[in-house]
Amino acid sequence: MGRLDQKTILISAAAQGIGRAAAIAFAKEGAKVIATDINEEKLKELAQYPGIETRVLDVTDKNQIELLAKEFGNIDVLCNIAGFVHHGSILDCTENDWDFTMNVNVRSMYMMIRTFLPKMLERKSGNIINMSSVASSIKGVVNRCVYSTSKAAVIGLTKSVAADFIEQGIRCNCICPGTVDTPSLRERIQAMPNPEQALNGFLARQRMNRFCTAEEVAHLCVFLASDEAAFITGSEYVIDGGWSL
Repeated sequence: MGRLDQKTILISAAAQGIGRAAAIAFAKEGAKVIATDINEEKLKELAQYPGIETRVLDVTDKNQIELLAKEFGNIDVLCNIAGFVHHGSILDCTENDWDFTMNVNVRSMYMMIRTFLPKMLERKSGNIINMSSVASSIKGVVNRCVYSTSKAAVIGLTKSVAADFIEQGIRCNCICPGTVDTPSLRERIQAMPNPEQALNGFLARQRMNRFCTAEEVAHLCVFLASDEAAFITGSEYVIDGGWSL
């Protein structure tokens, strides 16, 4: 028997990185997984895994979210992974950068939770997992101004939802990774003027001398999605190899 047998889990940003690893880990533990992403081509790769259905979804589009909810209204776990990393200080952050980042990283979670929570409340059972970051209210990080602001907001959103609905059977927690070795990270490193120097800079701040893997974050997602975490709500889980110490 799997740790997630009989559970239906909806996850965003499942085409690669943490989202992909979590979707696969959920399915391996017996869950029915609805894996969503805006990247249709990458998303198709998940079809090979038993227990995973895929749907193209732009989490910033309210109409698309509502249509998905009509198809999959009764879910047990909502896992909000989608996010965007902006590089720069407040002086490098234009108003468009600010609006785009807050829209993808915070407003999308607001819309997803607001859409799927009512059905959870009807059943008096629901579990929400939000992806935040150590770069948030937990730790100040150079050149992560709007990203850190948005991820601090995710922590606040998580605690608010947890507090408001704790007596109605809803749990809400968030995960705060440090630097995770994902395609997104590698793309951002390659976009730097000196990719080798950038890679060494990222590695230099890792106190365990390596990056976190997407699979390690996925293990934490499985725990929070399972009944093993039934008494946990409103918590932020740091998984950063000691970077924030």
